[in-house]
Amino acid sequence: MRNKGTRRREFLKTAAAALSVPSWIPATTLAGPGRPGANDRIHVGLIGAGNRSKDLTRESPSDIALVAVADCDRRMMADYLTAMRQLPDSIVAEKCSQYQDYREMIAKEKLDGVFVATPTHVRILACARAMEAGLDVYAEKPLTLTIEEGHYLVRAEAKYGTVFQTGTQQRSIAINNYGSDLIRSGAIGKVGVVTCPNFPGPVPRPPLPVEAVPVEMDWNLWCDQTEVTRYSSQLHPGLGRWARYREYCGWLVTGWVHAFDQIQRALGTDDTGPVEIWPEEPGPNGRVSMRYAGGTLLKLDLPEDKGPKMGGVFAGEKGKIEINRNRLASNPPELIKDAPPAADKSEYASVSHEHIRNWVECMRTRKKPVASAAIGHRSTTVCHLINICRQLGRRLQWDPVKEEFAGDEEANALRARPRRKGYELPDCQ
Repeated sequence: MRNKGTRRREFLKTAAAALSVPSWIPATTLAGPGRPGANDRIHVGLIGAGNRSKDLTRESPSDIALVAVADCDRRMMADYLTAMRQLPDSIVAEKCSQYQDYREMIAKEKLDGVFVATPTHVRILACARAMEAGLDVYAEKPLTLTIEEGHYLVRAEAKYGTVFQTGTQQRSIAINNYGSDLIRSGAIGKVGVVTCPNFPGPVPRPPLPVEAVPVEMDWNLWCDQTEVTRYSSQLHPGLGRWARYREYCGWLVTGWVHAFDQIQRALGTDDTGPVEIWPEEPGPNGRVSMRYAGGTLLKLDLPEDKGPKMGGVFAGEKGKIEINRNRLASNPPELIKDAPPAADKSEYASVSHEHIRNWVECMRTRKKPVASAAIGHRSTTVCHLINICRQLGRRLQWDPVKEEFAGDEEANALRARPRRKGYELPDCQ
């Protein structure tokens, strides 16, 4: 598969004598190697056309042109394009190409990057193929189905020089960053305990009603790395259907990875993680605690409908700070008297616009975005550790440097899963 440099050289050989440049040429073709020019419009593709993709499209800056979309369900593509073309100043190109197989889109289209907003079990391979082709990637959370998939993404990010942004958008919200920086600066002293809601875990897929595969759908592509089960509308379409099942996601990691990403950011542990984790009670939704090397405890201890679902309560020697998405509170209150205002949500419901803007700017400068694959992997690993701890029902020692459980073959075996033949990850050593 061709990389950016190959595509650029091929184009320049045929276009050197041209007096003007066609509007469809992607920004990376015109700028220096691997760099969109300061004023060039960036051409992106979209992999996965569900509801989250609509949010990303609404919140994308105007210097993005969405020129192609891929989804294994043509009904999803049709619904997406109908809705998004009605937006004022839509980024969707008038002649937006449609593909049922994202691999064909990557091979044929002249792209600078892709949004990857597929179901979790599909995401890693879509990211891998895009990175291998030299494209920059904005990948929705949760990044991975397993810890080993996260290792792969980090290697690929380094190997291909990908500008990779994980869709944990709170890292681009000013009031969230202010709260994190306050904690890291020692405003509440040493943090002893962080508490967050006791988020539910995944369940095995039960027997589901069997239905005929819709004619508009490639069900084999949807199943990706997992076993090809019989189609059921109780699996697809809809995030709340497949995401609860261990085979396709981890439920805990679906939305609540935002909380652990916020906690990692505030504790300054983006390049590490907990060293010990244990169940406080049995069961797939039992309360869990973990310890970081510095002694800070993280407890999933609050009722699910209480407390900050997208953050945590940080208790230190000199006070408390609670961080949630676009919200901040403290005791004593004067700790946050200089906090910036909350981001305006009237136009941007999921507050992702600054996060996408950061990705676009880094595509031009080739700097690391605020939520690189390495950062996203570490935050997602916290979720995987919780799921593994609940599954085994016992205390685990985790080495965040080696990223393995100390002397525990049973736990280490759960860091990866077998992949279906034909959906293996490409070599990335």
